[in-house]
Amino acid sequence: MTTKTTRALLGGALALSALAWSLPGQAADVTLRFAHFWPPVAGTHKNLFQAWADKVGQDSAGRIKVEVYPSATLAKPPAQYEAVKDRIADVTATVQGYTANRFPLTQVVELPGVARNAAHGSCIIQSLYDEGLIAGEYTDTRPLFLFTHGPGHIHTSEKQIKVPGDFAGMRIRRPTAVVGKLLEELGAQPVGMPAPQSYQSMQRGVIDGVALPWEGALVFRLNELAKHHTEVGGLYTLSFIVTMNKDVYAGLPADLKKVIDDNSGMAWSKIAATVFDGLDVKGRAAAVKAGHEIVTIEGGIENPAWKPVLAKAAESYLDELEGKGLPARKVYGRALELAKSCN
Repeated sequence: MTTKTTRALLGGALALSALAWSLPGQAADVTLRFAHFWPPVAGTHKNLFQAWADKVGQDSAGRIKVEVYPSATLAKPPAQYEAVKDRIADVTATVQGYTANRFPLTQVVELPGVARNAAHGSCIIQSLYDEGLIAGEYTDTRPLFLFTHGPGHIHTSEKQIKVPGDFAGMRIRRPTAVVGKLLEELGAQPVGMPAPQSYQSMQRGVIDGVALPWEGALVFRLNELAKHHTEVGGLYTLSFIVTMNKDVYAGLPADLKKVIDDNSGMAWSKIAATVFDGLDVKGRAAAVKAGHEIVTIEGGIENPAWKPVLAKAAESYLDELEGKGLPARKVYGRALELAKSCN
């Protein structure tokens, strides 16, 4: 699928969202509760999850109604995958790494140097799933589409990070255990928490900074508190999934299953990527406009001061999974191959 086609699909989804009010009133055959943790004002909610909900409603001629619950109103971020498994929610969009040790092969895409941006990373992770290399981690739900955010960066309130040594003693929010290992190797003190908790934690001085993409700094308002930003190209990216309760899916009639199937897979993975890459541009522009200090590390993860530390962390993670009998290096190798073909 070309970038032009992806943008056309996204535009169509947004148009459906804007026109959803005009659909004729009728009782839905099925109501799906879609839970996620992004705020309702975020582009992520409006341009991706609500757009998906509206598209499903349109394609089903109103027979499927999707009620979207933002801001973790149905379940806290670390519990959202379980909430779908246990049918507290019917569908969720969440971070696999918020459920520690459950999706170790999927999280290989979070390692340094795998993904360049959301479009690149989303192609890689969706392809890994479609090829069956990570599908075994999702037997308890019905995955609809997988994607990644753009490149993760470091955003700090007081101290600018220029070299790994600057991390010493700094408490940095980490999204997942994989990213935590990277930060630990760099000398930071990783503090695990979901993105929505980051603002309050930084405001109270519980943490000194966060690991987030520019999208996250914008959506979760970290640009209001973090005046210093460090871009290390290729540092990490984060994996996400939109998934459905498998019994709810199994209970749908064949024509409504097709509606869900038609709104799954690579097409929506690419729409998600378009939304996240667009928000990255807006987030960085907001920091520039505010006069923040942005340091871009020359060469990114290939920079001699950063490369040995990050390479060690990546090898440590792969060795750990291999020690548990998991084919981590096979998945990692395929991810790197896909990185060359996912343009």
